[in-house]
Amino acid sequence: MTEGLRKPDRIDPMRLALEEARAAAERGEVPVGAVIVRDGRLLARAGNRPRELNDPTAHAEILAIREACRARGDERLTGCDLYVTLEPCTMCAAAISFARLRRVYFGAADPKGGAIESGVRFFSSATCHHVPEAYGGLSETEAAELLKGFFATRR
Repeated sequence: MTEGLRKPDRIDPMRLALEEARAAAERGEVPVGAVIVRDGRLLARAGNRPRELNDPTAHAEILAIREACRARGDERLTGCDLYVTLEPCTMCAAAISFARLRRVYFGAADPKGGAIESGVRFFSSATCHHVPEAYGGLSETEAAELLKGFFATRR
């Protein structure tokens, strides 16, 4: 390797998503963070902001999808992957499908509000236009602990 030049650090998308989740908790939002990458390059990162923005659609996944679409200049995110700390809800699963994301990696399962492995299982629906590959359990313990800690302080 030429002196003074080094390989760029590889990003860890789930670590970045967890950082976004922690930042969301500090703002009083449910601690969910999302990151979108393509070919190892970060396109977008976001944390939940529904309370801050007075917008029920301001979930981390939706905000990251919007940012990635702006960055690419396209409403489709073909070839892109989403990393999110909590299993996406039905609204977010629909947005993931419409954005044509290639893969979804999520941390903690959400038996009450999730829509991939739990609840309505949106991607298994006959009316789902695009089905991404989906993988749960990434950094599951850390993501679940963030959520448990957040809600324990509010009860």
